[in-house]
Amino acid sequence: MADYDYDLFVIGAGSGGVRAARLTALGGKKVAVAEEYRVGGTCVIRGCVPKKFMVMASEVSHALEIAEGYGWSFDNARFDWPTFLEAKDVEIARLSGIYAANLGKAGVELVHGRAVLKDAHTVEIIGKNQTFTAEKILVATGGRPWKPENLPGIEHAITSEEAFHLPELPKRILIAGGGYIAVEFAGIFAGLGVETTLIYRGPNILRGFDDDVRAHLAGEIEKRGIKVVLGCQHEKIEKTATGLVNHLENGMKLETDVVMFATGRIPHVKDLGLEAAGVELNDEGAIKVDPYSKTTADNIWAIGDVTDRMNLTPVAIREAAAFHQTVYRDNPQHFDYEAVATAVFSQPPVGIVGLTESEARRSCSAGVDVYVTRFRPMKYAFTGSEERVLMKLVVDAESQRVVGVHIVGPDSPEMIQLAAIAVKAGLTKAQWDATCAVHPTMAEELVTMREKQSGATSAG
Repeated sequence: MADYDYDLFVIGAGSGGVRAARLTALGGKKVAVAEEYRVGGTCVIRGCVPKKFMVMASEVSHALEIAEGYGWSFDNARFDWPTFLEAKDVEIARLSGIYAANLGKAGVELVHGRAVLKDAHTVEIIGKNQTFTAEKILVATGGRPWKPENLPGIEHAITSEEAFHLPELPKRILIAGGGYIAVEFAGIFAGLGVETTLIYRGPNILRGFDDDVRAHLAGEIEKRGIKVVLGCQHEKIEKTATGLVNHLENGMKLETDVVMFATGRIPHVKDLGLEAAGVELNDEGAIKVDPYSKTTADNIWAIGDVTDRMNLTPVAIREAAAFHQTVYRDNPQHFDYEAVATAVFSQPPVGIVGLTESEARRSCSAGVDVYVTRFRPMKYAFTGSEERVLMKLVVDAESQRVVGVHIVGPDSPEMIQLAAIAVKAGLTKAQWDATCAVHPTMAEELVTMREKQSGATSAG
């Protein structure tokens, strides 16, 4: 066997890469991981974690409105953007440091720099005159925001990555996109007092989600003051002395201080040297892998968003664990992508697990039973708010298994984690019904829905 510098070299120190590196090093192998930016990757540095901090900061304004309905009064309440940014950055630095420290404790060598494949067993650290060899290589470089580069004026627009570091809070912002990132940032900026417009070229936001969820959330976010423009996209962005003028295809002209594009993310594969190592891409530009995360090169694997399978941090971590078991424990494993719960931290938030109604109608041969409830949460009873919660259960009509749960409303991300256990376990609607409610809660509605939506059972 050839003599290599490392048993495993990991490219990318995000959640997936760090987990794979630590597990392998703790198993007695010699491991290195290269990171071109900061340890922690997208989730910790410029994704879910800082975004959740921003969501929590922006929710305070809504909480203050509710509080007044309960008799509280607040004079001169104000938000200071620089104070928040400093606190957020300190915490992100702390978390990144923990990730780096845990790598060190596990015996992983951390290489700061951009690693590029020179061949199937060799990586070069660009600009540092360093080259390393490894018996096995794992690519975990994640994804990056995508912008339409041919749009006139696109150079004036930012993405989610820059949104975390704006020097000052804008008075007006336009967000292009209809996915979860666009919807979440619309809620963030609106909650912080920014005049916010969301435009999306499709007929409704959150493509791929259940249609009831999409329609319900679109109405709810408008109640929070977000202007939603659907079926429309940019023609150009024009910079003027007073701001950025958004020229839209429907003839609208809208001036804002900031334009943010949240129109999707793409695998970070550019100039990685994949071709030199024999690693092929699929038709969508992601690294082609088999169910065990192995690429077309015998000694190279890839996990996480760079493979564009299911782009969620917990999924990347589970893929990393499966990689380690398969390659180093002689225990072949692959991640099960069925019934993975996810949350959208919009305002109000969304929690989903399992099949949408339309997906269930296509896959359940005997049809589906659908249970839906919409109600004003108890929390808003004193405020006069017209906001409503949506809860929906999708049930296989033949087996009576609950195959989909969809919630829009306060605390839905917390509820969906536990609902996911029941869906993953294949519990039936009767078993949900046999579970005693916790009163008074919103979650009790999940086990008290008894009336099927009219005409729900259908094999269409």
